[in-house]
Amino acid sequence: MEFNEISFRVRYAETDQMGIVYYGNYAQYLEMGRVEWLRSLGVSYKWMEENGVMLPVISLKVDYKNSARYDDLITVRTQLKKLPSVRIEFDYSIFNEDGEILIEANTVLVFMDSHRKKPIKCPEYILEKLT
Repeated sequence: MEFNEISFRVRYAETDQMGIVYYGNYAQYLEMGRVEWLRSLGVSYKWMEENGVMLPVISLKVDYKNSARYDDLITVRTQLKKLPSVRIEFDYSIFNEDGEILIEANTVLVFMDSHRKKPIKCPEYILEKLT
């Protein structure tokens, strides 16, 4: 399925006293991956929200393998698991510049009408770009 990669350096503020990335920051890295995955299709979260579609996370699973450290260059690989319906599911790998896997993760999000606060089917403008 479709995937996208982004790379960036770990900032000091994202680490603990030992210089290791605080575990909670990985959820933000996954979000960065999703946002850029969508952008690579020509769709932005901001545009979707302005047009009445939200994507709240309903499930997050993270398996920690190795530690990222301050100033490491890390890469987030975001991959669509299957064609979306009401839900959209992603698998992720985050690895360092030596190619070591730091985490493997999965998220499930639901398409939601932001006005009615009800689940909706995946918008056609996304499905068209995936088929």
